[in-house]
Amino acid sequence: MADDLPKIAVWDPDEVSILVARGTPTGELMREVAAILTIDLGAPASVDDRFVCFCGALLELPDELAALVAVDSSCEPV
Repeated sequence: MADDLPKIAVWDPDEVSILVARGTPTGELMREVAAILTIDLGAPASVDDRFVCFCGALLELPDELAALVAVDSSCEPV
């Protein structure tokens, strides 16, 4: 995660990583990362909440981000 990014998530091809703006709502972040993977990198769209690499392998989120996703997906709408 990084401070002062121009967008929610930014793909850095030199680092082969995606930087994420600290404090971004989880739902927005997941949509932005999915768009980077599918549009920018050509990954196939996943059929569930997991991300897929352009090579077809499942991607593992860093622990800090995976914990946010787990908390967000466990919340029931009111």
